[in-house]
Amino acid sequence: MSQDRRNDYDVTNTVQVSDPIAVRNAVYDLFSATFPGASYDKLWLAFYDFERLFTGRFPGYKGCDTTYHDLQHTLDMTLALARLVAGYERSVEPAERLGARRAQMAIITSLFHDSGYIRHEERDSEFSNGAEFTLYHVSRSADFLRRYLPELGMSKDVAVSSMIVHFTGYELDLDKIELDDPRDVICGHLIGTADLIAQMADRCYLEKCRDRLYKEFVVGGVAVENASPGEYTVRYKSGLDLLRKTPVFYQQVMRERLHRKFNRVYRYIEVLYDGQNPYIDAIRNNISHLVHIIESGDWTLLRREPPYFLGIVNAVNELESLVKRQLASFTGKAVETNSLLMPV
Repeated sequence: MSQDRRNDYDVTNTVQVSDPIAVRNAVYDLFSATFPGASYDKLWLAFYDFERLFTGRFPGYKGCDTTYHDLQHTLDMTLALARLVAGYERSVEPAERLGARRAQMAIITSLFHDSGYIRHEERDSEFSNGAEFTLYHVSRSADFLRRYLPELGMSKDVAVSSMIVHFTGYELDLDKIELDDPRDVICGHLIGTADLIAQMADRCYLEKCRDRLYKEFVVGGVAVENASPGEYTVRYKSGLDLLRKTPVFYQQVMRERLHRKFNRVYRYIEVLYDGQNPYIDAIRNNISHLVHIIESGDWTLLRREPPYFLGIVNAVNELESLVKRQLASFTGKAVETNSLLMPV
């Protein structure tokens, strides 16, 4: 693998994950090799509609204006999901395999797992940025899937898709999600795993947490929130404070999810890479680098400047202004909390 990985390429440095066509083609290669002869028509259309949704060309929607949860993140995650599906299908007994239809449903669910961040022109007119939906964006994504899947002729998949999308979030207790078929649970585990490993393996994950995720957390009421009259709770004081707490998040939350909640399905990636796991390796490198920076205090080591892939002009500046107004609105006594809340 090349050491000169580009900022908007996947962990193997072979697929440009800011380009919907490049990812669509990579997913097609995996899908057609795994399910020979299966139709790709609905997936092709889903990629087309995903790009329209995030770039502001889908009827009734404004486009993506969340700088962390942008077009690149979803494409990166969807590629990881397709790889996990391919690895899983090649590893299990025939009776346990997902099959083409269920795999198609899982891939389309991943494409729209963050659709809840996209504002509707009429229903969401009182909101200024998609990050305001942070704490309940997954439920909004489920609502989008309920409306969208029937348009693809996938009405039968609505019930499962709108549930398994919750494996990417923190709104429901994952242990209490009930699905009739164990293979649907597997899809949930694969989707939740893909969401985590893709973003934390991003070459610019640390810079994006500091410069982008923190701002989304401010606007979404995660970083700072009103606790009681005359008092407000501070969970993350700054982007750097968010990074300082990320190693603990990795150890306590992410590893718990990947290993227990999602039953270590990340290992199916290894089927495609001769026993290696480029995602887990990249995550460990990111966390090790972060720990080194925290211990040395040399924050200048975070100097990458990843591009933005948004659907609204001036979204970056508008989010910055919104963050400043939000932080200025808090008055009274600040109370710090050590509770971990990172609904990424």
